[in-house]
Amino acid sequence: MNIYVLLKKTFDTEEKIFVSDGKIEDDGVEFIINPYDEYAIEEAINQRDIHGGEVTVITIGDEDSEKQLRTALAMGADKAVLVNTEEDLEEGDQYTTAKILAAYLDDKNADLILAGNVAIDEASGQVGPRLAEILGFPYVSTITSLKIDGNTVLLEKDVEGDAEIIETSLPLLVTCQQGLNEPRYPSLPGIMKAKKKPLEELEIDDLDLDEDDVEAKTRTLEIFLPPEKEAGRVLEGEMKEQVKELVSLLKNEKKVL
Repeated sequence: MNIYVLLKKTFDTEEKIFVSDGKIEDDGVEFIINPYDEYAIEEAINQRDIHGGEVTVITIGDEDSEKQLRTALAMGADKAVLVNTEEDLEEGDQYTTAKILAAYLDDKNADLILAGNVAIDEASGQVGPRLAEILGFPYVSTITSLKIDGNTVLLEKDVEGDAEIIETSLPLLVTCQQGLNEPRYPSLPGIMKAKKKPLEELEIDDLDLDEDDVEAKTRTLEIFLPPEKEAGRVLEGEMKEQVKELVSLLKNEKKVL
């Protein structure tokens, strides 16, 4: 089985984010694999171990993205591909990402493509569905179970706390939700093996694309942090007095009544 995983480099979830002049400051920030993509990597490895074949992880970014790809290889993926856009693109969006991925995957005869449900930095959830549309693949989002029998695929899709059972067929693209599996940690032997596994680096020109082909369809006007929450107030006294004070606060200070 020919399995591909879409991977994105994101801020470490433990990092504190700083914004300056409408841009996120990333100097000295630690980057990790997008957590939802880890479910995709784990599931790809599990399906390969059951059905045979190879797992290739692919990302779009700069040369520093090699670290996340090596981590995926240490988890158990077989190959990695970096499409380096550092010199060719100043800005991109989900359309840009999907177009580049589609150009790479167009002739790869993929049986199964897995991605995270969303990326924790932008949380648009668009890349997977956009890519499936370009490739002409059926797709199912937010899956929590994946079983393959020959060419038939049985899925469970998370629908706000409940599950929808879907039957479809390969080739297929899915996006992975928490609960699908428990991603493994790279082992020391896995880390050592990852150093020798193939990691291919490409540029947009290698995919017969130019800047006009992947020009972003959206533009970010401003990035800002939400306002800090005000400290809470504890109302004291009898219940009637507390109710009166609460109504007064909501009406006169918060202007919500």
